[in-house]
Amino acid sequence: MKSLFEIISIPSVFESAPEVLDSIAEKVQKGLKVKIEDKFFIVGDLALNEGIQPHKEINSSPNDLDYQVLLTSALLVSYSKLGNPLTVTTGFPYASFQVNKDVAHENLIKDHLVTFDSSVFSSGGIKKIVIEVKNGSIIPEVSSSAYAIRNIHELKGDFMVLSLGYGTFETIFSDATGEFGIQRTASSSPGINYALQALRRELFNLHPSTMISDAFLDEGLRNGFMFINRKRVDITALRLKVLTFYYENVISPSVKKAFTDREFARSQGIYLAGGGALYPELVALFEAEFKDVKELIVPEDPHHLAAKGYCLKSAKLCGGDKELAVCIDMGNSSTIICFLNETI
Repeated sequence: MKSLFEIISIPSVFESAPEVLDSIAEKVQKGLKVKIEDKFFIVGDLALNEGIQPHKEINSSPNDLDYQVLLTSALLVSYSKLGNPLTVTTGFPYASFQVNKDVAHENLIKDHLVTFDSSVFSSGGIKKIVIEVKNGSIIPEVSSSAYAIRNIHELKGDFMVLSLGYGTFETIFSDATGEFGIQRTASSSPGINYALQALRRELFNLHPSTMISDAFLDEGLRNGFMFINRKRVDITALRLKVLTFYYENVISPSVKKAFTDREFARSQGIYLAGGGALYPELVALFEAEFKDVKELIVPEDPHHLAAKGYCLKSAKLCGGDKELAVCIDMGNSSTIICFLNETI
């Protein structure tokens, strides 16, 4: 069965670009080299493969270079798929949403002059295009996940969403009478990066001379192994240790503060969202704590729920037209561009 959504994922890393990178990628999302002000940057897979120290700050704001590089790259991918004009929805963690939403909306809804190097993925050279974003919206990430869960699964009642992102762990109680959820119960705490930094400390104790970037540390945590000094190192035991440390010190206390007993009583279940929901160790810890409280549900592709919610919001803004609706979810680990496969 064809999915309602088409997902393109780009690692959220970038680096200053080398002078020449000709014909080394097969498509635009694998060969992103974009210009911001007077400087070119390689982005995503190209930065991981061709860069020296690809990086990104955690939870950057709309005026930061990180945000501008990733937004420009995501708009270029969106334009290559749909052309002009676009309706784009994106968002921020709940903790920074109010601070950033107005500036982000102003920077998003306009004509974007984008300069990029097409020779990386084609026979072209430096090109300039205008990408028209005619409509769009900025919403909190966890609210978008709740919006996706309610619409995709056609839920009528109330439920809780716990979003395990790279930069933030967020909670919300989704009330059936609202579009997104009850803002009073929305909260943000440190994300999977908390566990990553604990892993960094553990690895440094074992391999003191080793310097590992956040991007490769994140990849190692997901894979369960890393190559250190040209040797494959199994880190599954360390992964369990740092994820348990993270759960006990951040997740469990945050959930206890976020919801009242009345909300637990009203909730039809607890839904996990975000990339952290892909770790069986974390899911097992949730199940152990809530097995006698509420049903725990891990939806399909939990790491794409926020993106799907953004895309559904864009579709609503443009009357369900699949040729206009785009999501850009600029996560700290991956930037997700989401399109509709059919008009809704």
